[in-house]
Amino acid sequence: MKKILLLVLFFGLNEFVHTQPTLYISRNFKNAYEKNSRSYDGSPGGKYWQNKSEYKIRAELLPKERLLSGEEVIIYYNNSPDTLKQVILKLLPDIYRIGNARDFEISPGSVTRGTEIKNLTVAGKEMKLDGSKNAPRREGTNLFIPLAESLKPASKIELNLKWSFVIPNESQIRMGAYDSTSFFIAYWYPQVAVYDDIDGWDTQNYTGSTESYNDFNDYQVEITVPEGFLLFSTGLLQNPDEVYSERIWRKYLKAMESDKIVGVVESGDYEKGSVTTRKEKLTYRIRAANVPDFAFGTSDHYLWDASSLLVDTLIHRRAFISAVYNKSTKDFSNVAGIARKAIQSFSTFIPGVPYPYPAMTVFNGQGGMEFPMMCNNSAVPDLQGTVHLTSHEISHTYFPFYMGINERKYAWMDEGWATMLPFDFQTENAPGYDPRTRNAQGYSEFAGYDYDIPPMTPSYNLKNPAYRTASYRRPGAAYQFLRQYLGDKKFLEALHLYMSRWNGKHPAPYDFFFSFNDAAKENLDWFFKPWFFETKYPDLSVEYFKVERGKASCEVKNIGGLPLPVLLKAYYSDGTEEVVYNETAGVWKNGNKSIFVNFSAAKQIREIELGTSQIPDVDLSNNTINIQ
Repeated sequence: MKKILLLVLFFGLNEFVHTQPTLYISRNFKNAYEKNSRSYDGSPGGKYWQNKSEYKIRAELLPKERLLSGEEVIIYYNNSPDTLKQVILKLLPDIYRIGNARDFEISPGSVTRGTEIKNLTVAGKEMKLDGSKNAPRREGTNLFIPLAESLKPASKIELNLKWSFVIPNESQIRMGAYDSTSFFIAYWYPQVAVYDDIDGWDTQNYTGSTESYNDFNDYQVEITVPEGFLLFSTGLLQNPDEVYSERIWRKYLKAMESDKIVGVVESGDYEKGSVTTRKEKLTYRIRAANVPDFAFGTSDHYLWDASSLLVDTLIHRRAFISAVYNKSTKDFSNVAGIARKAIQSFSTFIPGVPYPYPAMTVFNGQGGMEFPMMCNNSAVPDLQGTVHLTSHEISHTYFPFYMGINERKYAWMDEGWATMLPFDFQTENAPGYDPRTRNAQGYSEFAGYDYDIPPMTPSYNLKNPAYRTASYRRPGAAYQFLRQYLGDKKFLEALHLYMSRWNGKHPAPYDFFFSFNDAAKENLDWFFKPWFFETKYPDLSVEYFKVERGKASCEVKNIGGLPLPVLLKAYYSDGTEEVVYNETAGVWKNGNKSIFVNFSAAKQIREIELGTSQIPDVDLSNNTINIQ
């Protein structure tokens, strides 16, 4: 304590000094700090590590059978200080496997045998999945593979697999067949689970609600489809001249350099003949480096709009942006332009980090789901919905992909950001749409009930509406109010510090909390604790009001305990109105339960109103006082 006091006196009372955090820290995180893989200032520790894989995949799609079959070679690198006695593979199509747990019902016709593994070789030794003592063990969506020789630190192991599975055309969870010749394929290849410094192996089964957690891997992928099928994917296509017809190839090359949107494949192109080369089968060869996943979409009748955008002026790097859609989906013709504007906004303003990948494709499938360089989005009937969905899914590029978030465990670390980061863009590009109000009202509907669970609760333990409240609405509001408190300049400095430290790595919640404290030179635990760790909820009230000698005063109480902005508006008898008090959530930083507001009352006041539609509040009945 004396040492801390001396530091404060030396640096000055306004200088932030790192002290032991006041936030609850569980044992598994404490172990990471003790082992120096993470630091209390929010940066990676001196002994931080993470593993990775190299994937070589050859797959073929048979549209009529809805069958995807493949073979792959995985080189897995153990960069950890631990000796691994097993390797765990995720078999994500097994969510459809008979007998497996799911978060919701699926149609009987969607139940399959899951991933059918025809061959598995580990370190040159063929392994049988026959249930014998030393055989790999299949549980849920995981395959536990015991190693005959343990995998030591700073070593690697090779796995070879042949597999297949049936693509769902009913109960499509983030992927599937959307008509007889249009498919979006995700969560599809056997992949090594994450082994990290917090929990060791990630053994959580994929049951439908929570999403992904992957290492940063390198991919060489070959996908074979029938003639006439266009294919779009994570990564960069290596052989466009071999798969596109000459006419489409020329337009593709034009779009790669164009600031204007090019109709690479239009309705007339199908009428003029094949859009691909005339081969019975086409093989698309793709490469992607240092990305956490790989997805693709394909169709033989979709339209394709594309352009190129300068995303990083310092190194003159461009990104290729596409929208691919069913020609009967009229609203999707706006998506290429919206996607372009969204990426420009994210690269320039907030988060103000250049779009990190060479491409982005928004594929017209079903729902709204993000993957590296790919989105699988439904058609939306109005501009507001299209702007919201497109920008939300593209913003996920930063969280969880650029930042390597474990969204299976802490979905608020990506969904909350994908809620908040597009607020400015959505407001500016969807006339009449107010995303802040939408989020505040959505949160108020569920806040304070027993399913308003603190976001630090592992996401895989939550079900709707608890999952959506803890992952989207509550953290989206928290990030917004933290931005208001810090101000745009300091907020972006903190966000950039956090992102620069942890992009390409696996940040955990405390890395976010401590990095923001470090950048802000302020202990923000007063904000983080109630928003992310506690069962506080949004409920402010205005308790009394009086006017004496032209001075008005009232008390604002924080009933729910969440640090919220406070805005008071006075309505005058002459029909005018005025904001008389407008402060950020910082008014609650000292732990006070109420504040007293004084302001001039030059005119006769008819009513005092507390709050706005953009500030969540579970009880609006105590937010107004009628004077007359």
